[in-house]
Amino acid sequence: MAANDLQSFLRFLTQDAKVPLAMAMGKIKDLQQANLGSADALAKVKAGDIQAIFTDEKIAKQILSAAKRISKKRAAGDHTPSPKKKRKDESLFSIKQEQTPEQLEASLPLPTCDVSDEELSNVVMITNRAPLVLAFGVVLLKYTMPEQPLSSRLSLAQAYVSVTSRARAVNLGIESGDSAEQLGFGEGQPTVSIMGKELRVLRRWGYDWKAAEADGANASTQGTLKAEVYEQAEDKPPLWGLDLEALKKSKAAAPPIGKAQSATTTNMPIYTPQSARAYLLKSSEFPPPAASGKKVSAAAKIAEKERNLGRLLRAIDLLYQSWLGTITPEELDKRIWGWYVKVRPSVENGVAGWGGRNEVKLADILALRRAP
Repeated sequence: MAANDLQSFLRFLTQDAKVPLAMAMGKIKDLQQANLGSADALAKVKAGDIQAIFTDEKIAKQILSAAKRISKKRAAGDHTPSPKKKRKDESLFSIKQEQTPEQLEASLPLPTCDVSDEELSNVVMITNRAPLVLAFGVVLLKYTMPEQPLSSRLSLAQAYVSVTSRARAVNLGIESGDSAEQLGFGEGQPTVSIMGKELRVLRRWGYDWKAAEADGANASTQGTLKAEVYEQAEDKPPLWGLDLEALKKSKAAAPPIGKAQSATTTNMPIYTPQSARAYLLKSSEFPPPAASGKKVSAAAKIAEKERNLGRLLRAIDLLYQSWLGTITPEELDKRIWGWYVKVRPSVENGVAGWGGRNEVKLADILALRRAP
């Protein structure tokens, strides 16, 4: 696929079908191999064929609907870009407003495992680069930003992945033009530094996730725990990673967000923790086994992905733990990218390798641990 065609197809997936950029880029290779590298091709298949690649039924239906809409317009001779539909209030996208902090955090736990180092060393996974960076980032934030709930760590790590993915897409000619931040979107919003990138964030004032835990504490200590939580919240409130590219595309965000505007404005899109978690799970696969003739159930596939992700996160966590006795969390933050580069899956150079998948050996991750 030529660079111009690839750029056009990515634009269709992200703008017309509303697929997150990082997810869209990670699936390009699979779509090409299935001869589904255009909106016209997607319009001729069933949602189930698309779901075989994206796995999420809702996203598969979104893509099919958008493809059919674009295809019909072309058939009717209308080649003008489809008008953007007015967004619903998507300040938190799929995050349900009625969820309490306790309910939200309880819906997001990542899989864990307690297998031995020897067992981990024998694990080989198949994935692409973006979800591996996401896994490295989510585990990192547990140590560098321990005051943040899991929902925030997932959102912030996804923000890092999306920003770096777009920069890479620009270098390859897949994306063009200035980024949202270069155009001034998000100006005045606070920033945090993650692996050398300054990311715009939204403060989640009033999100008392630790206070919810304190509610279940012994009555004699409950007041002290809450006091500590609120004191900490004044300095380091939970954060969302801001999706500035979505902000740029939104009609409501035509003028850049300036310093005079409220930092808690409700029309600012974020990277949702649910999407980041789902992306990690979908991308955690073993090499396909030899054909056995037995059909694997959907439940079994999900369980396998959870086991795989648990093992990957465990290997990364063991790597970080081995170094934290001798270096600070800030120094750890500076080393992550170099470690990731050493273990990331090998893909073709340039546009041909975009979204490519290959093996990741957990033994390579464990080999980076500090010697005792």
